[in-house]
Amino acid sequence: MLALRLARGSHPLVLLRRLSVAAAAAGTGFLLLSTVGHAAGHPSAADESLVRLLWCAAPLAATAQFAVSTARTDPAARLQRGMAAAGLGPLRLTLLATASTALTCLLGVLLALLAFLRLRGDLGGPGSLGLDSALLGAGHPVPLAGALLLLATVPVTAAVATAVALRPRNENGSRETAARPRTAPPSGLPWGIALAAAGLAIEAYTSPGPHAPGGLLPLPGRLIGSPPGVLAGWALSAFGLVLAGPGLVHLCGRLLCAGRPGALRLLSGRVLQEESHRLGRPLGVLCAVGSAAYAAVKVYEASPARPFGPLTAVGAAVVLACVTASALTAALESRTARAHTTAALRRLGASASVLHRAAALRGLALVLVLAPLTWTVAEMATLPLVH
Repeated sequence: MLALRLARGSHPLVLLRRLSVAAAAAGTGFLLLSTVGHAAGHPSAADESLVRLLWCAAPLAATAQFAVSTARTDPAARLQRGMAAAGLGPLRLTLLATASTALTCLLGVLLALLAFLRLRGDLGGPGSLGLDSALLGAGHPVPLAGALLLLATVPVTAAVATAVALRPRNENGSRETAARPRTAPPSGLPWGIALAAAGLAIEAYTSPGPHAPGGLLPLPGRLIGSPPGVLAGWALSAFGLVLAGPGLVHLCGRLLCAGRPGALRLLSGRVLQEESHRLGRPLGVLCAVGSAAYAAVKVYEASPARPFGPLTAVGAAVVLACVTASALTAALESRTARAHTTAALRRLGASASVLHRAAALRGLALVLVLAPLTWTVAEMATLPLVH
């Protein structure tokens, strides 16, 4: 009940972020339901239905990450003055954020269930409205208990991820970790690069090529018979990019501070080095998804007879929207964390234009380092598949 009251009194921007999480949960829930409909309509193609279900792990993980990033920036999850006196300490605030995330995702999956039943024609009226009815198993009964159990994975996964990310981490119940030494982000950079290189090598070794029988086909339902090493190589490369994310952001900051930097470069570089832990992982995920999207487009271009399907488009839209929103939310969280530093700089005489140019310089440095790396990994990943 308290979570609902806080949601009603939230700032419009906070409500917009929660509605975005609900929309992501609705897209993921619809994809999960489509796998149930496909299994009901094609009982002899159980393997293909299983592959479609496994491909839903990507939008599910992206939705959970977006839900966590939204919960981090939610004012209701922060320890505010008077909350502890009212009995809402760090642990209960974490439980409150977890409940809010679960309710938001529950709203999304309920909307997905209504849309799924409407498109199947189970609620009366016209059926698929242009969507292929075979994709949703129209005309075949769907096990309601199984569908609801599968839908429950979305709010449960998001709630568990939120609880783990926002849990109190010291004996006093506070999430502050400044007293503990942090591992330097360059230490994850070599491991991330090594994993990405190993994944590309595995993919190149196990891929039979685009014209060989059983080769990798981009549609989820046509991946049956493809070598497991290809998918394992892609997953290992993506994990390497995520692991290397903080180190890459820290490297961008060091490059800005190299030589004899002026005040602008020094300020930008120091901020990137300080915020590398906060920005690195979301940016690493964004690079991994961007690399996978570029590689998928290249593979589709090599197989023009296999167009994008509507469910593939829904899954890609959910993943891309979630990881982009998570990166933007992490940037907003970083800006909020630097509010005191920014205010101190303004008191010392720094103009708003200087701070804006420093922010633009940070963004340019990240693009110049991360964009070529993402493109290189994507090109190397597609070489054994399209050539």
